[in-house]
Amino acid sequence: MRNNFFKFALVLSITLGLAGCSFVFQSGRRSDAQKIEELNAQLDELSRSKSLLEQKFGQEINDKQIKLQMMEKGLVITVVGDLLFDSGKSSIRPEAYNLLNKVSSVLKDNMAQFNVGIEGHTDNVPIKLSSWKSNWELSTARALSVLHYLVKEQGIAPERLSAIGYGEYRPVDSNETADGRKQNRRVEIVILPNVTKVKSGSKDISGTKAAEEDSNVEPSGLKEPLENLK
Repeated sequence: MRNNFFKFALVLSITLGLAGCSFVFQSGRRSDAQKIEELNAQLDELSRSKSLLEQKFGQEINDKQIKLQMMEKGLVITVVGDLLFDSGKSSIRPEAYNLLNKVSSVLKDNMAQFNVGIEGHTDNVPIKLSSWKSNWELSTARALSVLHYLVKEQGIAPERLSAIGYGEYRPVDSNETADGRKQNRRVEIVILPNVTKVKSGSKDISGTKAAEEDSNVEPSGLKEPLENLK
């Protein structure tokens, strides 16, 4: 009973988080019941995928290189940025290829029905020695580097992917300490629930699909500076 309540609460939070609006479920309305059933099925699938990822990344999780979380926005794979990139750079380090290959194998073989959002994040240390305009550009370029690797090197369908950079503005830890800044320098690979529309009153409120369209970043004009030491 407790597990069922937790599942319903998570389904509800995912719906509201993706829709960005108030949503009233009516027990007698078929569309609401169907939406709950669909989200329950997706949540079960995401939970199974989380278990599979935990098996594949047991060592990396123990070493605190990656973290797996079920959140409102979906199943989140957080990769420590220092593992993927050198300071101030957006080119993926060769040592990180194996980890991204393991992620892509799950995305292709076990989660082909889900779209994927790639989010870049930085600490709040200002750009000083490189030509990046700000941490926004750096975080966006890093997210795009992961996106292009998954498409070009791993064969992930490009229509499944989107990328966005948040710069320093969504920290998960304090920037007052070195360890906190390390946690904030990260890339989040988010497996997105397939919620397309939720009705609120007489209006159709777009969900995941619209969020992906807003977060798609045009790569033109984002070039890595010649001097990319932060």
